[in-house]
Amino acid sequence: MSNEKKKFSWNNLVAYLMICLGALMASFSVVCILIPNDAIDYGTAGIAIVISKLTSMNLSLCVAMVFIPFLIAGFLVLGKRFGIKAILGAFVYTIGLEIFEKIPFELNTEHYLAVIFGGAILGGGLSIILKSGGCIDGSEIFANILVKKISDKTGNNFSMTPILICFNACVYATVFIVINRNAALMSLLVYVVATSIINHFTDHFEAIKQVTIITKNPDKLVQAIKKQLNKTCTMMDSYGAIAGDNKTLICYINYFELSKMKEILSQNPGNFSTVSTVDEIIK
Repeated sequence: MSNEKKKFSWNNLVAYLMICLGALMASFSVVCILIPNDAIDYGTAGIAIVISKLTSMNLSLCVAMVFIPFLIAGFLVLGKRFGIKAILGAFVYTIGLEIFEKIPFELNTEHYLAVIFGGAILGGGLSIILKSGGCIDGSEIFANILVKKISDKTGNNFSMTPILICFNACVYATVFIVINRNAALMSLLVYVVATSIINHFTDHFEAIKQVTIITKNPDKLVQAIKKQLNKTCTMMDSYGAIAGDNKTLICYINYFELSKMKEILSQNPGNFSTVSTVDEIIK
């Protein structure tokens, strides 16, 4: 096995292990801290918790039922590599819920302090998953698919932020109506804390990412990006003080396409690349 293949296999193994760790952190937070303190997770996990509370159905079963359609859609639309990681994260998360429900754990403190602590653990776990190229929440998969479909149709790049905000606003409105006001407010606090942690470690994963590539061989890269990501690039002449004449490529993608972009770049060595967050694109 070549060194590149060994490195690739090792990186994949580490990514899968980190996704499992993040999923266990998230499930521990939800079962042992958030739910006992009248708060819920957000996104599709929040929907599953609401269903479980209203019907007294097993929580892990509700989560599996809600997650499965989104996971299938993610696998079909967003690709095999992303789909495998999403399925792994969701599976470990669901198993974690089942395990932690049977482990006695009590956090003797004020509700809002427990919720802040639980939200931080949840955000940390989800950050690890996202940094490893995975995803366990169906709302993020839904937003990613919707943005991809719109981008492919219009040729414009869009942020997932408005979709995620609307999705979670509907979840919390439902909690407010069918459970109680305190649960909705506590859950909103979880969302604020968790997303703050996620944004800190992933640099606003829901925003558009600008990838800048400096290369001497742009044609192969442009073709690979077009074929594998269905994205185009802006190409400019550039000059390095040592390297001499180069081409600078600029490409806009979303966070979940970063792992594929890194794979493309690793298959075409000799390039210098940076990634930055773009809040808005004006046309």
